[in-house]
Amino acid sequence: MKMVIGVLALQGAFAAHIERLTELGVASREVRLPRDLAAVDALVLPGGESTTMSNLLRSTGLHQPIVERVSAGMPMFGTCAGMILLSERILDGRSDQIAFGAIDITVRRNGYGRQIDSFETDLLINGQDEPFHAVFIRAPIIESLGDGVECLARHDDRPVLVRNASVLTSSFHPELTDDSRIHRIFVEMVGESSESLSKAR
Repeated sequence: MKMVIGVLALQGAFAAHIERLTELGVASREVRLPRDLAAVDALVLPGGESTTMSNLLRSTGLHQPIVERVSAGMPMFGTCAGMILLSERILDGRSDQIAFGAIDITVRRNGYGRQIDSFETDLLINGQDEPFHAVFIRAPIIESLGDGVECLARHDDRPVLVRNASVLTSSFHPELTDDSRIHRIFVEMVGESSESLSKAR
């Protein structure tokens, strides 16, 4: 059956994520309501403002269904604010801010500074020959990694691209370039997850 990757379409550059997935020949679907989530095999959580996204997840009824998908091991990819939402711990978040705990990382919101401190840089990605041009916008910092979390790229010796068995997260915005290699890593993770589920049945 054909893979369909959902892209949370509540805020942020979700259309750019869909463009990158389309370039890879992968079917995608905007996720705005629980019924949309029920129709996809994996989920991308884009950038935006993490506290606003937390409120929208509750008001649309998506919060609990995503909790259930995290528990079931659905593959997920979070960029910038999406990474904050998927993290285990948020050091400077509000008390009502969502942290799904999908990947054992501790993050600090806007750790790289405000909008004026946004920047672009080339990153060396594990297993990639060519550097990846990364766009950082009010980016969160990963303060620590837990067991089972692999760092795929660093900037100034800090992790900025990390993964576990089913979750990929980045401090930067890979969707804002014409380079789809980071999305390809996620698509391969989704494929591996689907194969594992098929063998388990």
